[in-house]
Formats: sequence, structure tokens, C-alpha cells
Amino acid sequence: MIEDAYRLGESMALPVWCCDEAGPFQTVPHPGQSWRPEGEPDRLPHEYVRNGTAKVLTLFHPATGAVRVEGATSCTNPVLHGWLKRELSEVLVGLPVPLAAVVTGRAAWERWQADLIWPITLPAEPPPLRMLLVLDNLAGHKTPDFVLWLFAHGVMPLYTPLGGSWLNMAEIVHSQMTKPDVLALGAGR
Repeated sequence: MIEDAYRLGESMALPVWCCDEAGPFQTVPHPGQSWRPEGEPDRLPHEYVRNGTAKVLTLFHPATGAVRVEGATSCTNPVLHGWLKRELSEVLVGLPVPLAAVVTGRAAWERWQADLIWPITLPAEPPPLRMLLVLDNLAGHKTPDFVLWLFAHGVMPLYTPLGGSWLNMAEIVHSQMTKPDVLALGAGR
């Protein structure tokens, strides 16, 4: 189902976005490039300060490479869902309502639930389907409040199967962010 979304979604005028969380990351300085006045030696603090950890919230559009990222000190459902609702609302404002979704209505939603063991109950008259959202298969992503918000805004959640996180292309963004050379580039800023 998710592979079909990546392959067919954009051609059906349904943008496919991926959401994921990464971390926790230690919030300590990493050695790397830094700025200093000419002729002055590089000075590093001599003490180790524990600054806690941080997580990265990511919304990724594979077709264009657009990425929306935010750091957070915690990733509870209210934090993640609040951020995701804000970001998705901004993305949805810029999307046209696809004519195919208006014409097919319920069939557009049912097409993306065809292979599910437990299909999500659709409202009697669902809104036009405007986006497919790939998410991890976590219980927090399936809370009634969050799923109802997605449906009300024309977003069909597609959950990766257990052990199938590689199907979520936002993982690619995270793998690039955690490479030592990327961390070193951001350390001196």
C-alpha cells in the first residue's frame, strides 16, 4: 500500500508526505568547524555539561525533497500532534482540492484502505481526499482525536507495518542528519 502511494500518489494528484521522530540526541557540543578571530587559538570548555536530550520532528515530501523540521525536548502525543497539525494545515492551504477526489468521494478513501486488516471507519460523507501521510505504526499515531482530525482535513494516514520503518522515507532525512560530518558542520554555529 505504501509503495503504491509513493509510486501512484503524486500521479493521482495526491501528495505523499512522511512523518517521523528521531532521537533522543545528546545536546552537547560536537567538535567541528568553528569561527574564531584570526591568530586566536580554538578554545573549548573544560567542563562537561549535561544539557539533556532533544528529539527531531520531521515532515518530508519525497517528490520535491521539501522538509519541515522542528526540535523538541520531548515528543509526547500533544507535542507531536500539535506540531503536525500546524504543519499539515500550512501544507494543505497551498494544495488545490483535486477534482478526482470530489468526483469519486468515498471510493478515493476506500482505495487506500483496500489491503488493511482493520480499515478505518469512514464518515458517511468523507471530505475530499487531499493527501496521503506515511506514519510509523505507533499507538500514539492512532488516537481517535488525531485520526479524526486527519480525516476531517482530507488526510489519509498510511501506517508502516511492524518492522517496516524503512518504508517511511522520513527515515532517510534522519539518517542524513545523524552522520558525523553533518553534525560537525552544525556544531560551530
